[in-house]
Amino acid sequence: MKTAIVRNRGLNITPVRLDSRLADFSQLTKARLTFLVLVTTGVGYYLGSRGSVDLIGLFNVLFGSALAAAGASALNQWWERDLDALMSRTSGRPVPSGRMPPLNALILGGGLSLAGVIYLFATANFLAAALAAGTVIIYIFAYTPLKRLTTINTLIGAIPGALPPLIGWAAAQGRLDFAAWSLFVIIFTWQMPHFFAIAWIYRHDYERAGFRMLSRDDESGARSASQAVLFCMLLLIVAGIPTAIGLSGPIYLLAELVLGGCFTAVAMRFHRTGSVQNARLLFLSSIIYLPLLLATLVLTKQ
Repeated sequence: MKTAIVRNRGLNITPVRLDSRLADFSQLTKARLTFLVLVTTGVGYYLGSRGSVDLIGLFNVLFGSALAAAGASALNQWWERDLDALMSRTSGRPVPSGRMPPLNALILGGGLSLAGVIYLFATANFLAAALAAGTVIIYIFAYTPLKRLTTINTLIGAIPGALPPLIGWAAAQGRLDFAAWSLFVIIFTWQMPHFFAIAWIYRHDYERAGFRMLSRDDESGARSASQAVLFCMLLLIVAGIPTAIGLSGPIYLLAELVLGGCFTAVAMRFHRTGSVQNARLLFLSSIIYLPLLLATLVLTKQ
């Protein structure tokens, strides 16, 4: 393994593993979440592009969005470091575990977020930069504190999660129309059963941290599962909008009905059993559903 050498005040030399530093950075910036942001941003840019895709423009919006998303994740972990330490799922993160000083996370998060917004303003346009800034602001100053105040935090948290395709669309066209907002609605609605599954699986963790989630005191899973079913059924409808407005063709509509039907069936199974196994299956299904839906939408663009 590669190592870096850190010299102390004396003559001792301590090897520091670079792979552990990279792992901490990946955790701090929530690499998997950032990757999802890039996927939805790229889809928005592609669907919003007229004619051939400007690859340089695509790179710019992805790079700027990656910086902003990574920065927002780091700021979120800096803010919630004491609460993360109370939860088994998050106690091993760099800041609550003590591997990274809170100030470092704050500086890194703030720097990345600001750099992302500035980069988008310089290489894309004001609207794309403003949407990225709005994403960071809502995520940090609305969703994060509301998690301890009200169960509607999930709805608020879905807003920044659904803004990336608008950033991509804005970078491609410089404006937002109904088609762009249809992507927002699809991603927003998809997040609800995804979040409800996670919140119920880790409900005891969230309770220890004082988070007011819908899964609180929902030992049977009935409340969380019923909401998951409701939003899956709603997703069946809203995911068909791209075909209705001419953004995609009938093949996409057929695919979204099949995918949405399967997704709803898994949510209903969770509702019937209220088991952790089926909650995990719902979470896994949400991870499979979205890329398949977006890939079909991209391939059937009209």
